[in-house]
Parts: sequence; C-alpha cells; structure tokens
Amino acid sequence: MSIPFPRAAALAAALSLPCLAAAAPLSFDAALRLAVQRSEAARAARAGVLSATEASRAAAQLPDPTLRVGIDNLPATGPDRFNTTRDSMTMKRIGISQEWLSADKRAARQAAADASVGREAVQARVAAADARLQAALAYLDAFYAGETLKLATLMEHHAHEELEASRTRLSSASGSSQDVLALAGARGISEDETAEIRQQQNTARVAFERWVGMPPGELAPPDVIPLPSEQDYVAGHPAVAAMQRDVDVASRAADVTASNRKPNWTWEVSYGQRTGYADMVSVGVSIPLAVAPGERQDRDTASRWALVDKAEADLAEATRAATAEYRSLSGDAQRLQQRIDRYRSGVVVPAAQRTAAALAAYQSSQGSLVVLFEARHAEVEAQRKLLTLQRDLAKTRIQLAFRPLTAEVAQ
Repeated sequence: MSIPFPRAAALAAALSLPCLAAAAPLSFDAALRLAVQRSEAARAARAGVLSATEASRAAAQLPDPTLRVGIDNLPATGPDRFNTTRDSMTMKRIGISQEWLSADKRAARQAAADASVGREAVQARVAAADARLQAALAYLDAFYAGETLKLATLMEHHAHEELEASRTRLSSASGSSQDVLALAGARGISEDETAEIRQQQNTARVAFERWVGMPPGELAPPDVIPLPSEQDYVAGHPAVAAMQRDVDVASRAADVTASNRKPNWTWEVSYGQRTGYADMVSVGVSIPLAVAPGERQDRDTASRWALVDKAEADLAEATRAATAEYRSLSGDAQRLQQRIDRYRSGVVVPAAQRTAAALAAYQSSQGSLVVLFEARHAEVEAQRKLLTLQRDLAKTRIQLAFRPLTAEVAQ
C-alpha cells in the first residue's frame, strides 16, 4: 500500500526525531535535571512530603464526636421483662459526646505537624541534591575517561606509525632489528593500555546511564562552578539541615506532650424518651483526674525533652563533621590546583619540548625511532597524569559545590 507524500514526510520526520535527539550532545545541566527527575529516592521523598502535608491538615482538628445510643432501666425479670414500653422508668436514650481540646493544645499539635512537613521537605531536597551530586560525578568520570581514551588512541597511532617506519628502515639496511622489536613491544603495550582505558570508559558510561537514563555522547567539560563559603557549606550540608529539622520536630513533640498535663474534657448531651411520662434531656462533662502527674505526665514530658537534647547533640556533631569535611575538601582543591600548575610547567611543557627535540633529531638522522617513541610516550603519559589531576580537582570542586542544599535544589 502506498503512503501519501505528506503523511510519509510526517512519518519520516517523526522517526528521525529520536535519532536527532540521541545524537544531540547532553549538557552538564541537562544531565543533572534528568538525574533528579529519574531518581526514585527523590520521588519517595516527595511522597513523604505529600504524606506529611496531608497529615498536618488534620492535626489541629477536634476528634470526631461520638454517637451514643442506649436503653436505661430495662426490666430484666418479671412480667415486663425486656419490654421497653410498660415500665415508666425505662427510657430510650440517644446522645452525642465530644472530646474538647484547648486552643493551645491544637496549636501545639499543628506546630508539631508543620515541623514534620519541614523535615520531609528537607529530606526531599537532600535526595535531589544527592542525585545531582552523583550525576555530576558520573558525568566527570565519563568525560575524563573519554579524554584519556583519546590520548591512549593517539599513543597507539604513534606506535603503529613508528613500527612501520622502523620496518621500512630495517628493509633499507638503515635501521636495526632491535629497534623493530622494541617498537613492536611498545605497540602491544599501547594497544593493551587502550583496551584497558576502553574498559574503564565503559564502566563510567554505565554509571552515567544509571543516573541519567541514556548513554553519554560527546560530553563537553562543565563550566567552572563557584564554590560556597565555609558557613554556607556547613549550613546547607544535608546532615546539618536534617538534624536541624530533627531538633525542631523533637521540640514540638515535647510541647505536645507537655500540654497533655492538662486533661481533655469531654461533654455529652443525650435525649431520653419514656412511655407515658415526659422525655428527659441529660447534659454531662467528663474530666480525667491526673492523680499522679509527677509519675506519668511529667515523666513523659521529661522523656521528650531528653530526645530534644539528643537531637541537639547530634546537630552539634553533624556541624563539626561538616566543618571538617569542608576544610578537607577545600584544602584538597587548593593543593590539587597547585599540583596542576606545578606539573604543567615542570613536566608537561618539558615533555613536549623533549618530543620536539627527538623528532628534530630523528628527521636529521641523528636520533633513533626508539628515542622518539620514548619521548612521545613520556609526553602522553605526562598529559594523562595531568588529566588525572584535573579530574580529581573537578570532582573535589563538584563535591564542594553540590553536596550542600543550594537554591538549584527543588524546594
């Protein structure tokens, strides 16, 4: 069956869209957004926020009223046994009772529920921040694995070229078999190194796809990310932010428990119907008697305030740990930057100069291919070591920038 041209064109365009989308490079920011959207931990945390929010809407409400239905003074013996209409004292009763919570108690319960919502909201931000951090680290691993593979492929190409050149010189009696054997072994080593780096790249690609949901294409180096100050890092650290909410929740729960020292009153209204006599209306109030508050309510309150003290101690410990973590990462970043600058000027530049000198000597027939290969190999190794240092610095800066809860993380 033939397809009309407009429909065929539309179909072809629709089929080509996924291919174009797959071929388009994935930016660093887009990868982070995808990681948050796909994170099941973030979805679970958002569900926790919704649950706490719905629960908080009922926190300050009064308990449901109680419907009471009964029969009073029903004869149990005699000729009128179980008859509800013959004895004048028998009364059919229906009523309603309501437990009453004071405004202070309801406010305390609402505050505790709101604190729980705040804690769940922080957990949602923590989950989103962790997804961003892990995706950013996976992005860096995949990017630098690709850059390292480029260097290894270049080294393998050089080894092939130099081996072929040495064989040509050997056939013309201007080379030596030792050079050919040495370069053949070097080519095998470079091929094995390339295979090893491809394996590392595949591992990095799998880790990247685990967070983003698609294999990485051509990745661009991420832009330099501004680093937070020590105060901002500690204040936004996930452990510190979570512990602060735990302190708030524990304090609000202690207030609720303390308010229970004053009992809740329950009022009741009922209507009684009698046969042959006037109907009755009853009104009553039930008041629990706190006969031993020092042994019950006060101990419950003391237990809750002990939990507040525990949460505050945990917060102090988390603050100390976050401070030490920031200083360690910041120191690592500074030292890595110094090492990169020193290594570039002290190793990479001389290695490039050595390669240029060896190439010039070889072209003037004053040097051997083995010396040229060793110079090229040393230069590539220097560049690979520089890439490793740059990757370590980038990952350290990523941890400093993405571990705390920043404004980019969903509220």
